[in-house]
Amino acid sequence: MKNNRALLSVFFLLFVFTLTAQEDSLMVETPEVPDTSKEKDYKPYNALAPAKAAFYSAILPGLGQAYNDRYWKIPLVYAGIGTGVYFYINNNKEWNRYRDAYKNRLAGRKDEFTVNGEERISDDGLIRAQEFYRRNKEISILVIAGFYVLNIIDANVDAHLQQFNVSEDLTLQPNMGLDNFTGKSRYGLSLNYKF
Repeated sequence: MKNNRALLSVFFLLFVFTLTAQEDSLMVETPEVPDTSKEKDYKPYNALAPAKAAFYSAILPGLGQAYNDRYWKIPLVYAGIGTGVYFYINNNKEWNRYRDAYKNRLAGRKDEFTVNGEERISDDGLIRAQEFYRRNKEISILVIAGFYVLNIIDANVDAHLQQFNVSEDLTLQPNMGLDNFTGKSRYGLSLNYKF
């Protein structure tokens, strides 16, 4: 019986000491790790990304847009270049048609614009048509070159802007401050950026 009381008293004392013990003040708290599962709206800085995008677009139009993950721009690039190519081919065909007719007329042969011995288009009209279609061919070449250069510039600028951090931590707030020398209040706007 004495053993039971002694054992009971030891358990009671241990129970009381565990209840009244102090908290560990030297305990190191684990810092909260921010949730990085959210995707960033910008790519990490890569100094060569704009140059790579421009180079890829110079090699093959639209490849720089694919490098920048802007796949929706690729059809626009090819539509612009394809439109220029279409008009170049069409204007070249018409220019050859009028040029051949003018050459045949100068050689004394029958051309497609002479029906039953009657000239539907005069020699001067054939010359003007050749100049018109030649000018349109040159404009079509400029359109093709313009879309090609625009494709390279777009890929380069887009690669630059993808690395630009657009954060919600940027705020613009009105504020009021007290001038310590005059004691008057000052009004203004403050631009705050939180790191």
